[in-house]
Amino acid sequence: MGHTKDILEAIYERRSIREYTNQSVEDEVIKEIIRAGSWAPSGHNNQPWRFAVIRDPKMKSQIARQTIYGEIIDNAPVIIAVFADKSAMYDEVKDHMAIGACIQNMLLAVHALNLGAVWLGEILKNREKVRNILSLPQDLELMAVVVIGHPMRRDQKSTRMDINELIVKET
Repeated sequence: MGHTKDILEAIYERRSIREYTNQSVEDEVIKEIIRAGSWAPSGHNNQPWRFAVIRDPKMKSQIARQTIYGEIIDNAPVIIAVFADKSAMYDEVKDHMAIGACIQNMLLAVHALNLGAVWLGEILKNREKVRNILSLPQDLELMAVVVIGHPMRRDQKSTRMDINELIVKET
């Protein structure tokens, strides 16, 4: 990428992908996606995000059972659980927003790498169970699960509200 047009195109073209082929995703590609996430802005550059990369089918299946969207997880080659490291945080709202920016960077990187992903949030109702399945310390709080794979198809459609409905004031 590198041109404004490319970045805007990626933002407008990216879609949530929920169906994947059985082709695996290489370790270096996953590292690149995480690296893109890690370059999101965070206050005082505290980088409060932590990642668990899960490929193991048994572990993935246990995590899949924690959400109504489990089939998406079961049918994907890899998932990344994104955590907030509470020991690195100093303001919950700001740090959670930074992690949202991190996840968006990851989704845009996935798109740029010609892969597909979906950001799962409904699983947060079982955030403690997911952390326990992964045997991670209590300082780590689940923020999202990003499901990644090679798209089965790319005809997903989406719409957005008109920006004039979103702007509440202009002076």
